[in-house]
Amino acid sequence: MAEDTPDVIETGFSGASFIEVGLPARRIAVRTTPGRSEQGAPGILWCGGYLSDMRGTKAEALAEWGIAQGRQVVRFDYSGHGESAGAFIDGTISHWAEDALAVFDRCTSGPQIIVGSSMGGWISLLLARALAARGDKRLAGLVLIAPAPDFTEELMWKAMTPQVRAELLANGVWYRESEHGRSPITLKLIEDGRRHQVLGEPFAVGCAVRILQGIADDVVPWRHAMKLVTCLAEDDVVATLIKDGDHRLSRPEDIARILAAVEQLG
Repeated sequence: MAEDTPDVIETGFSGASFIEVGLPARRIAVRTTPGRSEQGAPGILWCGGYLSDMRGTKAEALAEWGIAQGRQVVRFDYSGHGESAGAFIDGTISHWAEDALAVFDRCTSGPQIIVGSSMGGWISLLLARALAARGDKRLAGLVLIAPAPDFTEELMWKAMTPQVRAELLANGVWYRESEHGRSPITLKLIEDGRRHQVLGEPFAVGCAVRILQGIADDVVPWRHAMKLVTCLAEDDVVATLIKDGDHRLSRPEDIARILAAVEQLG
């Protein structure tokens, strides 16, 4: 999923560094909290959600935890998100998974716990799969927050009306009104997502997995997360259902649960 490209190419005035990923190159913004990243004290890699960025509540809380604990925390924005370059409408799961692998390879060192939120949960699983395929043993654990694997098919395409599907097939894009404003869903995103589906058959990531899911989540239904649990039959998986938790899981008590899960894994 990643091309051979240079290491960090520059540091911006905002405190973010930038790497170039893929051909043609996409300019990806990265923020790093310096600290330990070693056996017994893994570093943390944050993978954010669809239409989110690395300055959100959960990502900032992890960075603050890293400062307090003296632990390395790396976070980044996918292409077309946040401080990274590119247009969101051009994004695909392939591109965003490639971004994540490039950041893992070039901006982290030592063992890593990957924390993935929503779409970031899917990206985390694809990253784990890519690492396993090449025999990389640096993955120390996964913490998945309201994970949304296969969401382009299961939670987008299958939920669309026949009229919306027809518009998408005819025009290649459909614009959805949401809390983020008017955002495009492209046929390219849907079709590319089908190449990366992980649900349906058992698979192993080779590390402990902790899942936090709100039952009151109206974006990723809790039953969707439970499908993932059944697929990870060979791994050490603990799923925590939060009765009044929404999709964001950004309340102080939710942040405490996330940090506790990270600390449990290392």
